[in-house]
Amino acid sequence: MLYFDHSATTPIHPDVLAKMQSVAQEHFGNPSSVHAAGRKSRALIESARRTIAESIHAAPSEVVITGSGTEANNAVLWSLAHTDKKHVITSAVEHPAVLKVLEKLNPFGVTFTALSVDDFGLVNPSDLAKAIQDDTGLISIMMVNNEVGTINPMKDIVSVAQSKNIPIHSDTVQALGKTHLSVKDFEADYFSFSAHKLYGPKGVGFLYKRKGASLNPLIIGGSQESNLRAGTENVPGIVGLAEAVRLATAHLDKRMLHLTELESIFKSELAAANVDVIYNGHPDGRVPGVISASFLGQRSDILLAKLDRENIAVSSGSACGSGSVKPSPVLAAMGISEKQNISTLRISFGRGNSTQEVKTLVSTISNIIHG
Repeated sequence: MLYFDHSATTPIHPDVLAKMQSVAQEHFGNPSSVHAAGRKSRALIESARRTIAESIHAAPSEVVITGSGTEANNAVLWSLAHTDKKHVITSAVEHPAVLKVLEKLNPFGVTFTALSVDDFGLVNPSDLAKAIQDDTGLISIMMVNNEVGTINPMKDIVSVAQSKNIPIHSDTVQALGKTHLSVKDFEADYFSFSAHKLYGPKGVGFLYKRKGASLNPLIIGGSQESNLRAGTENVPGIVGLAEAVRLATAHLDKRMLHLTELESIFKSELAAANVDVIYNGHPDGRVPGVISASFLGQRSDILLAKLDRENIAVSSGSACGSGSVKPSPVLAAMGISEKQNISTLRISFGRGNSTQEVKTLVSTISNIIHG
């Protein structure tokens, strides 16, 4: 299969898999046990935590291991049920792991304002400032949009939050491994991450929680993760997460250049094939390798099915919202017409894709459209 859906999930890097297999076979002790096997597992977790922290320029104590990016988002948002200020400002193009959670929090007195975005999917910091209320207790704005790849002006957004002394959270699941990210550059309170978006295993992620930022445990039981996340730790998964983060940051410039080149080839080949296409999202302020392409006159579900028959994997909008031919809420929030919306594919390249694979993708799309 030719795989072009890396924004949905990535294949595990072979070095990550090798480390996970070794740990799973040799170090099965419960990290909470005091015997030698347990102590070794604990040491592996803390070593992984240091690796993760170094990669984003945080302190190890600021890294909270979770079961996913979704869980990391939930942990921050559900903490609002324990606060006095229960109004949240977010955006209309957030992942369901933010917007749906906020809807579920309504019975606990939590309200929210979803800011509109411009044609590129960007949040305007001025709109954010105007939306702040006396009871605003959190601002949650994603760094990179999962459907169009647009990068929000996070430094300006954080500045607005800090000027009003409001905690700020960002869903950064689509950022790490695609753009430079240091917690020291943004000084937010919380960042959410997921391993499977950067060639790590599914079922593990982490939350950056700035020193001094408050957080109530979402999962209650034992005292793991400094009493912030109960449950016996997934040691192989955590080791795999750390290795994936290390590789993603160590080879970031090389990966970004590769993705940029593949994107350029895709667009030039599509133009040469005389395929009418509209690209959504910011033309420059976006992560490389994520393309939202509207093929007017075509239905995305039909294009997906025909590409799948050719053993080519792409998506339409967010994978978490797949299985439906309804218009993408993200594209709708950007002001894109329903006709254009339902003709849109998301194509996301990865480290394993080649120039020839991209040319095959374009040739197949062209044959489908031109008949």
